[in-house]
Amino acid sequence: MNKTLQPPHRVDAFRWEGQGYQPFVSHRGWLVALMNWEPRFDPANVGKVERHNRTDEIFVLTRGRGVLFIDSDDTIHAIDMQPGVIYNVTSGTWHGVLGTEDTSWLIVESSDTNAENSDYRQLNEKELNTLRWLFPAWLKG
Repeated sequence: MNKTLQPPHRVDAFRWEGQGYQPFVSHRGWLVALMNWEPRFDPANVGKVERHNRTDEIFVLTRGRGVLFIDSDDTIHAIDMQPGVIYNVTSGTWHGVLGTEDTSWLIVESSDTNAENSDYRQLNEKELNTLRWLFPAWLKG
């Protein structure tokens, strides 16, 4: 017997061409969003990091070039992101991203992630110098 899809069965498609973060799907406690480059992701503006205290945050580079950096136990790490690879930043990890103007990321995180259960801070000068030294060649140019 052939079955046809009846509501609530459907496929929703989403695209985001604007700058910044745009949530699209929230289901069973998880949120899926697209995040496109905006000036805060420019290497010239590097410095702010965040951590989410109740959730991991997943980044998938879908377009452009991106760097995911983390501050872990007073050590900075910079990851030259590869398209299609899932990068899971675990709960409580200080992190940030940088990218080229054509960069876009897919983001998956808890739907209740907000400023009240996240922390934000500026990297100090030593951390900034270390991070800049770790930038991939394409970002240093």
